Amino acid sequence: MPVLHTLKRAGVLLLAAAALYATPAHPAAADEPGWTAEPAAGAESARPGGGPYPTRPYFYMAGSPGTVLEDRLALSNTSDQERTVTLRGADAYNTADGAFAVRPGPNATGPGSEGPVSEGPVSKGPAAKGPVSTGAGAWISFGAGATVKIPPRTRAVVPFTVTVPPASPPGDHPAAVVATEAGREVGVRVHLRVSGPTLAALTVEDVAVRGEGAAAVVAYTLVNRGNVALAPELEIRAEGRFGDVPGRGSRALPVELLPGQRVELTEPWPGAPVLDRVRVTVTVTAPGGARATGTASAWFVPWRAAGWTGLGLLALGGTTSAALFLVRGRRTRPRPADGVTRGEAPEERGPRPAPEHELTGASR
Repeated sequence: MPVLHTLKRAGVLLLAAAALYATPAHPAAADEPGWTAEPAAGAESARPGGGPYPTRPYFYMAGSPGTVLEDRLALSNTSDQERTVTLRGADAYNTADGAFAVRPGPNATGPGSEGPVSEGPVSKGPAAKGPVSTGAGAWISFGAGATVKIPPRTRAVVPFTVTVPPASPPGDHPAAVVATEAGREVGVRVHLRVSGPTLAALTVEDVAVRGEGAAAVVAYTLVNRGNVALAPELEIRAEGRFGDVPGRGSRALPVELLPGQRVELTEPWPGAPVLDRVRVTVTVTAPGGARATGTASAWFVPWRAAGWTGLGLLALGGTTSAALFLVRGRRTRPRPADGVTRGEAPEERGPRPAPEHELTGASR
């Protein structure tokens, strides 16, 4: 019976192993979208010298106030069923951490109405609510083609227009074309520039140092005060009371700061000192002559070591005080009234000294 039980157990293990190896290592996602959206390539005859235009990661459009700009969106249905996609324009903005996001549609009431759009051609983001588009997103129109039915294994090209209002201010007006189907949204960025004077300007605010040691970071806020999008570069310099402190060399930030937007960022600072008072200077530059600085001061103290040192000094002080109290008590202990020290025999008493008389000048 024990042998039979062992064989049955081995058979169960073999069946479980076979089922495990039969399961695909990377099963297909159940929510596979089955469709994509991207800028349509231009016609071969429209390009000098012929040949197709290269794939565009986003739309780039420029014009003066009062003009109407045109472009085309390509929708590809890679599935075996028909897709119904709804198209709209949306304002773009920076989230608090610097990501690129779009405003929800005018009829959005729940999840899927807003989310970040990556630097790539398409992306989807988490659900959120927010104000609807009132800027460049509202200038985008698909006309009668706002709802598109795409047959299986088919690619549809949908034209759209951007009508720039006559009183539009010059500079960049970030937006996106958003395609929605069954609760899923895909955004394609639109870089729109209205002709006229441009200004690249920014400020660095709320600089602060947080943490200590290898976990120290420099926190700061960037504000785009101009009318063009900025690609900022960051540099951190530090000056200590006890000598030079390593900062952070110049590097490009993974953020596109849109006009009028404010982002809150942190920069790791592994070179922070252990014990020093440091003045940190954050310098941010961007193409077009934008430059700004912000400063902050911070104390770096190894509080754990300081705490143990303080406890040790306190204990040493207590021990010293107790010893002095004991010594002082032994020195001031009174003698017995009969003049005999405890433990001293009566016969060991010595002659008592004569009493001292007051010197009054009288004879004795």
